[in-house]
Amino acid sequence: MAERVERKRSVPNYGTHVIHGHSYYRTRIKDINGKVRPLYASTPEELYKKEKELRDEIEDELFRRENPTVREYSEKWLEMQSPRLSYATMKGYQNAIKNYIVTPLGDMYMSDVRLDDLRVAMVPISQMSSKTYDHVNMLIKQIFKSALRSGFIDYDSSEELPARGGVPVKPRQALTDEQVKTLLASIKETPVYLFILIGLYAGLRREEILGLQWDCVFLDAETPYISVRRAWRSVHNRPEVTEKLKSKAARRDIPIPKILQKALQKEKELGKGNYVITPKEGDGPISYSQYTRIWNYVKVRSTLERRCYKYVNGQAIRTTIQHKKGEPVRNNHSIHCDIDFYVSPHMLRHTYITNLIYAGVDPKTVQYLAGHDNSKTTMDIYAKVKYNDPRKLSSVVKEALDRKPSDNTDSQKK
Repeated sequence: MAERVERKRSVPNYGTHVIHGHSYYRTRIKDINGKVRPLYASTPEELYKKEKELRDEIEDELFRRENPTVREYSEKWLEMQSPRLSYATMKGYQNAIKNYIVTPLGDMYMSDVRLDDLRVAMVPISQMSSKTYDHVNMLIKQIFKSALRSGFIDYDSSEELPARGGVPVKPRQALTDEQVKTLLASIKETPVYLFILIGLYAGLRREEILGLQWDCVFLDAETPYISVRRAWRSVHNRPEVTEKLKSKAARRDIPIPKILQKALQKEKELGKGNYVITPKEGDGPISYSQYTRIWNYVKVRSTLERRCYKYVNGQAIRTTIQHKKGEPVRNNHSIHCDIDFYVSPHMLRHTYITNLIYAGVDPKTVQYLAGHDNSKTTMDIYAKVKYNDPRKLSSVVKEALDRKPSDNTDSQKK
């Protein structure tokens, strides 16, 4: 009896409101965003229960806003970065955060994360490539640094994470002259031929090649050149070509040799459309799936192991296939596997830069032609190419160190 009296006393006296001829008890509560939310019920007890649930929800939301989990703050951080990131970069950030940060730490509050938690989360990543390790390490530090500035945490434990880790990545190798000769002979008269020529002899990035239009190709100039002004990107397999390049340095004019000039002139005379690399039908930039089909002309002529599907009783089974050099492709005996080395679109560009260095072009000019924003990127390649052969360094070292002491004394006096 006493319990019933106490419960009655705890239920407030709510006002009533008539809706469509029916009378309801009503109260209003202001949520965390300052918005007034009305609540209705048939009895005071029912309305009191709804009010209590909503107040608990608001209190919990307020707590979570002031004490976000790693998942919640990572999503918020990504949203804050989205205006300045390209679609591809944003996608890469989302995948890395989801797989390597949210999966091990997502349910922890930001304020509860300690250095040991971060170290444990980085253990599996330390067994991956150094590039992946650096990428995830950068994201963790950026997220926690932002949380510290916003006052969600009092101490940034990510500052003490080791800056370096992961398995060292094998340095990229440029194609040799013999490999270039083999590659061009194998894919001649195929849709990928012009793409590869532009990469080898103009050093454009993949997105720059696919975004290249004829109004930026000057074949009739005294010195024929390509003007890099646009970049191609794929968003949900839909091509987007914008004038937003990778960096300011990517905007450049590149002289082209005769082999590329002739190939471009031949393609232009066909009058397929405004883009240099076009789909089979229609004008406009190619989609990502169309690009993969074009690059497949290289893959099917390669002796490297590749994945494929075979159908057994109507069921697709994934398997691997590998041909020997010179061997015809199983499903098309007119195609032979002559490419016995790995090749990627970026290797074409790397080969172009390497050839410039071998030709004696100075580093600043190489940096401009490559469109490198950071001179360190150019100098790293320059050092590996220029100073990686003891035979070439021999004369330089001898000239510097094989001097007589009297020669050094005389030079110092002068």
